Amino acid sequence: IILFLSITVYSQSGRVVKIKDGDTIVVLDSLNNQTTIRLAEVDCPESSQPFGKNAKVFTTGQVAMKNVTYEIVTIDQYGRTVAKVFYNGKYLSEEIIKNGFGWHYKRYSTSKKLAVLEQFAQENKKGLWSGSRIIAYWEYREMKKRQFSTFNRIIK
Repeated sequence: IILFLSITVYSQSGRVVKIKDGDTIVVLDSLNNQTTIRLAEVDCPESSQPFGKNAKVFTTGQVAMKNVTYEIVTIDQYGRTVAKVFYNGKYLSEEIIKNGFGWHYKRYSTSKKLAVLEQFAQENKKGLWSGSRIIAYWEYREMKKRQFSTFNRIIK
């Protein structure tokens, strides 16, 4: 006996009404419901990091006030919808990575295409690959945890 499991992936759509940062947008649907979407497969620098503001400007230029479709991947620990966002025949995470405004988030993505696009951006010194090494947010956060832990041991 062969069983076929079918997973239905359906697209939702709406207008992008806010760009929170390079990898988080807010979409308003036809019923006036707002959904905060964390872009799947990409991680952009935080606003306080180098290129964080550049990533937000790039995402704004791509999708602000435009209609998009999105496929939900999951809900993250902050309650945000994690989704693949598409516009004008393009995949937003792909455009961000290709132009050097974010890292391919390999912890949550095995996309070979995104890995190749990140390598292309790096080799061509695009965006965050253009200068001195920018620390990926997950590394930055881990470094801060270690510093805090060390500080706590010193003051005790």
